[in-house]
Amino acid sequence: MTKPIVALVGRPNVGKSSFFNRLIGERRAIIEDLPGTTRDRLYGDSFWNGREFTVVDTAGLLFGDDDPTLPASEMHRRTRVQAQLAIEEADAIIFMVDGREGLTTADADVAEILRPMAKHVVLAVNKADSVERRMDAVDFYALNLGDPIAMSAFHGLGTGDVLDRLVEIFPQNQGEEEEERHLRIAIVGRPNVGKSSLVNRLIGAERAVVSSTPGTTRDALDSTITVHGTQVTLIDTAGIRRSGRIERGIEKYSVLRALRAIERCDVAMVLVDATEGVTAQDTHIAGMVLEAKKGVAILVNKWDAVEKDNQTYNAFEARVREAFKFIDYAPILFISALDGQRTGRIVQLAQEIQDQRQKRVPTGELNAFLRQAVMDQPPMATKKGAHLRLYYAVQPQIEPPVFLFFANDGALVHWSYGRYLENRLRERYGFGGAPLAIVFRSREKNENRK
Repeated sequence: MTKPIVALVGRPNVGKSSFFNRLIGERRAIIEDLPGTTRDRLYGDSFWNGREFTVVDTAGLLFGDDDPTLPASEMHRRTRVQAQLAIEEADAIIFMVDGREGLTTADADVAEILRPMAKHVVLAVNKADSVERRMDAVDFYALNLGDPIAMSAFHGLGTGDVLDRLVEIFPQNQGEEEEERHLRIAIVGRPNVGKSSLVNRLIGAERAVVSSTPGTTRDALDSTITVHGTQVTLIDTAGIRRSGRIERGIEKYSVLRALRAIERCDVAMVLVDATEGVTAQDTHIAGMVLEAKKGVAILVNKWDAVEKDNQTYNAFEARVREAFKFIDYAPILFISALDGQRTGRIVQLAQEIQDQRQKRVPTGELNAFLRQAVMDQPPMATKKGAHLRLYYAVQPQIEPPVFLFFANDGALVHWSYGRYLENRLRERYGFGGAPLAIVFRSREKNENRK
């Protein structure tokens, strides 16, 4: 099931980021700091009236280019291109305007972009925190984008009305997209790292394309191939790179397409360019895979173009490991989409990772593992002097594997002990390429002990 993507758009200083923070705050800890990676807090998950969706903050994207040396026509061209990129990737738009300043020419410019794009738009008049400003919201009917809804992101007034309107326009039966179930592999990465070349190589090498159908993002194709008699779908995020040079700001928002592909896949192959090394954008995208709890591998492309000696491979692998240390369980494969070097290993690797995502540890075996782990290193508590005990464990879920550990007080278990248990689980059971969720819960006091 793919979550709808909602873009917050509008000119600068209308309160998009404030509303974005309020939306993701309602889910509590949707976005969390993870050691070893830095990424723009550009997107997050939210929930309203039983519907989950991904919200994208386009703050700083529209209008007001900060380079005063550019002619106004160049500024306008760039902002239109950047705005359209964000809007095209969204299923719905929340168009925010400023109720204090009233209708402006810049608002009309944004509306001019939105109207011909056949997107569902909710017009939100922010900073309408008084009766007079709520009454003045009717002025925004002139934008011809439906009924304006008065709200205040800062005070939370009217935000529920905006979200009620939003979920009304979402598809009612998301589950209908789940057709025949087979392995889905997303090829993701920043522009010009060789995603299209790799997909073409994989399709051509297998010579058994079942179908090539449009995916849920513009310019993306889902190609279903047969590998050793098994169907596999490749989700390509090609089309990010525009003709000519990449516009400033577009690469940053290419994560929207990566986000969509990641949502729909089982295993994401993060492609990096060996000739350029790992960039911040590469770690941004890998961080999205981690947050989505999908299987992951790192493909170092263009390895044929790197000059090598007997130390090159080990040194390069160490640099990649350091950059992606927050997903240190991800296998690394050095490839060349151009000449096919090791590309025949990719689908097999993805299937191995998916098998790990589906692995289940029997409860009896898991509790024997827990007893040994606790014996080797007793649990650490966040409160000094606290008495902490772990009683038993279960694995209630796969894809991703979730391990639930019951304690006398789950809130007291130090985060580092969760990392210790994860490392021990990986040492014993593998789970290569698969994220693990380690959860501690307090055992009910009235639970029968037998």
